[in-house]
Amino acid sequence: MPTSTAKSAKPAAKNEAKSEATPLKGTKIGVVESDKRDKTRKVVIAYQAMHPKYGKYVRQRTVLHIHDENNESKLGDLVEVAQCRPMSKTKSWRLVRVVERRSAAASALASAKEIV
Repeated sequence: MPTSTAKSAKPAAKNEAKSEATPLKGTKIGVVESDKRDKTRKVVIAYQAMHPKYGKYVRQRTVLHIHDENNESKLGDLVEVAQCRPMSKTKSWRLVRVVERRSAAASALASAKEIV
């Protein structure tokens, strides 16, 4: 019997490591486009879809307004969001986690645009 519990412990560790790398079911990953409002972020999810008539892949994007309770995410960060109850007229997504901090690169880019 002790061997069966040891076997069940190993897959749990693999599942934990897998959840770190892959997004949860029902969530989306996007980039923060605006962080000017308190507890609200605008996130852009870019994807490619095939044109129905011509067959060419066309770039498209979805813009979501998300709820960020602690103002964790900054402009340019890669974030994971999940659907939740409507919090306002346009906001029905919440921040799950910040996948990658890219805010330093975004601020450098913004300052370069101001100089030019």
